[in-house]
Amino acid sequence: MTPIAPDLPLIDLHRHLDGNVRLETILAIGREHGVRLPADTVDGLRPYGQIQGVAPSLMDFIAKFELLKLAFVDEDAIARIAEENIEDAHREGIHYIELRLSPAFMGERYGLHPERVLRACCRGVAAGTAKYPVRAQLIGIMSRHLGEERCWQELDAAITCMGEGVIGIDLAGDEASFPGSRFVRHFRRAREAGLRITVHAGEAAGPESVRQAVEELGAERIGHGVHAIEDPTVMALLKERGIAVEQCPTSNVQTSTVPSYAAHPLPHFLRQGLLVTLASDDPGISAIDLPHEYRVARDELGLTTAELRALQLNSVRAAFLPEAEQQALLAAARAAPHA
Repeated sequence: MTPIAPDLPLIDLHRHLDGNVRLETILAIGREHGVRLPADTVDGLRPYGQIQGVAPSLMDFIAKFELLKLAFVDEDAIARIAEENIEDAHREGIHYIELRLSPAFMGERYGLHPERVLRACCRGVAAGTAKYPVRAQLIGIMSRHLGEERCWQELDAAITCMGEGVIGIDLAGDEASFPGSRFVRHFRRAREAGLRITVHAGEAAGPESVRQAVEELGAERIGHGVHAIEDPTVMALLKERGIAVEQCPTSNVQTSTVPSYAAHPLPHFLRQGLLVTLASDDPGISAIDLPHEYRVARDELGLTTAELRALQLNSVRAAFLPEAEQQALLAAARAAPHA
């Protein structure tokens, strides 16, 4: 499926680079480095690295990363995976993408320092964008469940790599057990350094987590935020401040964050005037791509053609890009030949 509005750019603002690793690549890297894998074929690896149906919880979904982490053996392997993320984006017809990753999470199995991991990702993304007509930037994640000290290391890495393609910082992981209140100082430093701010909130915790992310962490965008619907005052806060809400319906169903597509709040958010964007989250684990999410939005969530266009336009408005570059994306999409 091409975007519902081919005259508008296709944009993904919430995709985890470390959640989009090809099973073929895991197999190849495993063989090259003598890594013991749970299976020796792509089909054999599939149940270990992809969701089969619905996971009981967010943390059960995150457990699928354990297979993917076996491939993060060194900087060259990580750079390869980052470059393949750009190739995947190109194949999906994506014009602009913001890839996020937790460098401490990616590096912990093989003892790689967060800065080494993030620099490798920067190198891979640069190689990919040199080959394919995709504009890409990186967002560093602080994995809250790794502890505050490791998050300082991840933040330091992001600040160090700002000139190499890193544009923002995020907070992800076990939201229910590690509230955002523990990371106020981290985000103060991030803002002072000039990093853009997006925060996973309202996914595994309630609307109060969304409010805290906006008011105390300075979030410009909220990842998921589905539980904001439970508090009209939080909904009003998001609308009033123009905070973008990065929606990933398939992921939310697979993590049991929402019980079904029919229960997903995206249509309500959009119709209440929130700045809603559509994204893929962890397409390697979910076995989807961004066009799939547009099909879901149309066929399962019941969005109209005008609403699907709004999602694409909202993604331009919410992108961590200067306004001139946002306008250039729009102009390039409108000038391209359409089938």
